[in-house]
This record gives sequence, structure tokens and C-alpha cells, in this order.
Amino acid sequence: MATTFRPYEPDQMLLLSPDLHDWLPEGHFAHHVSDLVDGLDLGVFYVAYEGDGRRNAPYEPRMMVKVLLYGYATGVFSSRGMARKLEEDVAFRVLGAGNFPSHRTLCEFRRRHLEDFKGLFVEVVRLAREMGLAHFGKLSIDGTKVRANASKRKAMSYGRMGEEERRLGAEIEALLKQARDTDAEEDARFGESLRGDELPEELRRREDRLAAIIAAKERLEASQREADDARGRSPGQDRNPKGGRPYKRAYGEPEDKAQSNFTDPDSAIMKTSAEGFQQCYNAQVVVDGEHQLIVATELGSNASDQGAMVGLLDEVKETFDAQPETVLADAGYCNERDLSELEVRGIDGYVAPGREGNKTVSRDPHTHPATHRMVEKLATPVGRERYAQRKWLSEAPNGWIKEVLGFRRFSVRGLDKVRGEWDLVCLALNIKRLQPLLAV
Repeated sequence: MATTFRPYEPDQMLLLSPDLHDWLPEGHFAHHVSDLVDGLDLGVFYVAYEGDGRRNAPYEPRMMVKVLLYGYATGVFSSRGMARKLEEDVAFRVLGAGNFPSHRTLCEFRRRHLEDFKGLFVEVVRLAREMGLAHFGKLSIDGTKVRANASKRKAMSYGRMGEEERRLGAEIEALLKQARDTDAEEDARFGESLRGDELPEELRRREDRLAAIIAAKERLEASQREADDARGRSPGQDRNPKGGRPYKRAYGEPEDKAQSNFTDPDSAIMKTSAEGFQQCYNAQVVVDGEHQLIVATELGSNASDQGAMVGLLDEVKETFDAQPETVLADAGYCNERDLSELEVRGIDGYVAPGREGNKTVSRDPHTHPATHRMVEKLATPVGRERYAQRKWLSEAPNGWIKEVLGFRRFSVRGLDKVRGEWDLVCLALNIKRLQPLLAV
């Protein structure tokens, strides 16, 4: 008896349902993104189009936001990838509803509205709070290093900059002397009718390189002053008050190995957990202890987390008028000043005073009373149990961003733009996280 196969007629004309929602099963993530965005206030995304009188109708901003958020939430971060998905992927086509913006249009829309995604991020967190999915009672803070859109090979160390500055200065002076000698010789031979003041191409190249190096040195010095301030060091202070030993360098003077990048000057060389030293940004998240939603973000070019905790808590207070009862953070955030501030605010903090496994951590109760009290608190069974919650509260969302979404490198350059993209990534993760929470 012959085998009967299921019908296969690739040339057969099909009449697809006119209802786009029928193209995807009920409960599909694309429907969740579409419904959520439809409930958000997107007024700021329309401002640029008001009364401009353009003849070519622009793409609907609501559609563009849906495509961008769905792309980031499903691991498609490049504008070219999204443009290709709009042609090939059913979910993207449902969100695009027959629109096929080019990758240039998608890229320009994202670039123009990077700062506006912060407002959507806040609105989604407030929506989650209204639905009882964010309570702000327990917050966990964590940072992660994310690759910058720049190669570490385009960086130069502070020590090398000094050498290059001296070398280029000498070469420029030699070229200027040569030009002056040539001018004098030509004046003697031909008179002074020739101008002779045009800069040679070689001189301009060296001057441009020298200017770039000087600017990079100034950035490193400014960053070092900021880091010294965060550690409690003051200008003119040449000894460590903790141990009385003299500092190895002056206030605001970077180490010779400190580097600055010429492609993305705002980024910095940082040690990552899996890829060694890379050109990165230090991204921060504050995670709500109820359902692991990100409620606040920050991003900087300083590899250290020192001094970031209080600023993040201030952002939560200013944005949502909320102060947590409990705060969890790792050893990177621990310093006497911030621990004292937690006590002043009445926040029950659990901040590791040292790396895990370090049994020798202790602080003088007279010089570092808040740190001493934290050491004693975390030595109790209750303290250890509560601090242990940090691993699965705040480290998990950073893991989801890198492993589930696949976001490991920024697409834009410059601190302000990168901050905007980090807000977009965290917004996309929150939206993805809300789908299973709302289904319960």
C-alpha cells in the first residue's frame, strides 16, 4: 500500500488572515510588547514631528518603539538585524504592520530618542508598582562590566602619553625651526613676497596627534580625581589615613598604566569576569527584591563601584518617592561614609566589607564604627542569610541581560548615548520579565 504524505504545494497561493493578531498564537511575546507599549505615554516621541510640514509621511513612532523594544528583548540589537527581521520574521512583521523602515531609519530613530527611553523605563516601573509587582522594600545593587563600542588597541597608557607628548613636542619644534630656516632662506633669495606661513602637512598631523594626547591625559587626570574623591582622599593629602603610609602618586595623578581610548574616550579599560581586560563601561542596576525588576540604573566609566550606592538610592527616592527598608550590595560598594549614610537614613544595610572568603576583615570601631558594625552584623547567621540573597536578586538580572538577551557590547559611543542604550536594555528586560509575572 502506497504511503500517503501530507500535502506539500509550495506554489499554492494562500489567503492569510487579514487580522495580524492571528499570525501569532495567543500569548506570544510580541502581543505582550504591543499591548504594553499601547498603554504607555509616548508623547515625547512625537514632539519632533509636530508642525514640520514634511511631505513624506514619517513612520509611526509607536510602531518604531515596539520594534526596537521587541528587538532588544529578543537579542536583536543592530538596526540592520531589525530591518532584516521585519522582512523575514512573523513577529516583527506583526509589530511593523506592513511597515519596513530601513536600517538607517531605525538607527536614526534610536539615536534621536536614546534619552527618552529613560522616561519609558520609569513609566514601566511605576506601572509594575501599581500592579503590586514592585514594592521597594528590599533593594539589591550590583554592577557589571559591558564592552564599549571600541577596541582596547585604540587606547594609550598615561605613561606612554607622557613619552609621546615629549616626542611629538620635540618633533613639532624641529619642524617649526626647519620652517623658520626655510622662510629665512627664501626671504634672502626671493624677497619677502612669499607668504611662507602655511603649515606643512606633516606638522599639522603631529599637532593634531599631540592635541589628542593632551586631551586624553586631561580626561585620565579628571577621572582619577573623581576616583580619589570617591575613596575619601583630599587634594594635598599625601598619606593614607588608614595606615599612615604615603601614597605612591599625587592626588589626581593616574598610574602610568591607566589608559584612555581614542575611539570612545569616555570608556575605560576594565577587568571582566570572562574576557580579561577590555574596553568597557561599568553599568549599575538596582533590583527590587519582590520580583527582580530593575527599578534604577546608572552607568559610568569608572571601574570601581565606590560611591555609587547612595546616588542610586537617591535616584529611587527622587523618582518613586520610596526608601527601602533593606539594601544588599557586595564589597565593591563598601566604605565608611556610605555605610554611615545608610544608618542615618534608617536603612538596614547588608554590604560585604571584604571579598567572600576573606576571614581577616576587621575595622577599628573607633575610626570606622559603621564598618565595624557591618562586620559584626554579617558574622551572625541572620546577617549571612540575608546577604546571600544578593546573589540571586541582583546578579540574576545582569546574567539575563548577557546570557538571555545576549547583550554584551554597546552599539553607540559616548557616555550620554551609552547611558541611553543601557536604559533601553533594562527597559526591554523589565518588559520581558513582566510577561510571566502578569500571567500568574
